[in-house]
Amino acid sequence: MTVPIKILLIVKDFNLPIERLDTWVTEAIKVSDSTKQLLNKNNFSISRNRVKNLIENKQLKIDGRTINNPSFKIQNCEIVEIKLQKPSEAIPLPENIKLDILYEDEFIIVINKKSGMVVHPAPGSPNGTLVNALLYHCGENLKGIGGVKRPGIVHRLDKNTSGVMVIAKTELAHSNLCKIFFNHDLDRRYNAVVWGQPMNRGVIKKPIGRSKLNRKKMAVVDNGKMAITKWKVIDIFTPFASLIECKLETGRTHQIRVHMSYLGHGIIGDDLYGKPITQKNFKNSYLKEKNKLIKSFSRQALHASKLCFHHPINNKYLEFSSYLPKDISVLIEHLKV
Repeated sequence: MTVPIKILLIVKDFNLPIERLDTWVTEAIKVSDSTKQLLNKNNFSISRNRVKNLIENKQLKIDGRTINNPSFKIQNCEIVEIKLQKPSEAIPLPENIKLDILYEDEFIIVINKKSGMVVHPAPGSPNGTLVNALLYHCGENLKGIGGVKRPGIVHRLDKNTSGVMVIAKTELAHSNLCKIFFNHDLDRRYNAVVWGQPMNRGVIKKPIGRSKLNRKKMAVVDNGKMAITKWKVIDIFTPFASLIECKLETGRTHQIRVHMSYLGHGIIGDDLYGKPITQKNFKNSYLKEKNKLIKSFSRQALHASKLCFHHPINNKYLEFSSYLPKDISVLIEHLKV
């Protein structure tokens, strides 16, 4: 979108209850076919929070008068006018960082994230992130999310987790992808190398929340949000580890790492949740040295191997896979010897 667009809502055309302004506008947009067509044409999707921000930023007028109070009551009014400005530039700077792109069109981009890359800029990682790389790669193709020219991150992979991610390039695609993830209308699978040998397959349904003992960690806690992980064993590397596939039914923070640790089979290389086999379990010096080598693996051996979903705009079924990266493949070769 190169110029601002205007939305006009004629109050008498809507049989809606008299409510606070942000609520009324959000509901009016939902039932107005012409407004939805205008928004879709410009790749926009407006939430109540976005409407509230527009009001507070003086982008809404009622009968020609600017209103900046979201709780203003719609009564004895005729015309509501909303102005959607050109998206502002993102605060993170674009950086020329190579991306492994699996798919891209005008609405979404699917990438194979490498281990060690942080998704969002943060105080400890102000640059060199996936967002910085996407800002450079997508450039003017980013149509704006929430009024800012930025990529729409729908789900995240931890810094040291590799694999498939989908990112929105337009506000409408972002909104629809969020619904897909919220409703779990997708297939997400991960490969992990874990300590020991779990049951051949199983399902763990345990709530996850902030750990009471360590606020930097997540844990299985009674008052957490329900999390469901299905797993099956793909290969066994006696006596050390197993290669498993996990299918996520929910998407909680550190879900696989927390659930597998809870089962007593933490992920190899996971300093936060992993529980390595102790050296005391091995009398053979060869096994002790091999165990020491495995424990030196530098990141959690977790890889997002598969992502399947329907395209957020045209509903076409999409399926993406990613082979295990070299470091995990080498780890498995060491385990097999």
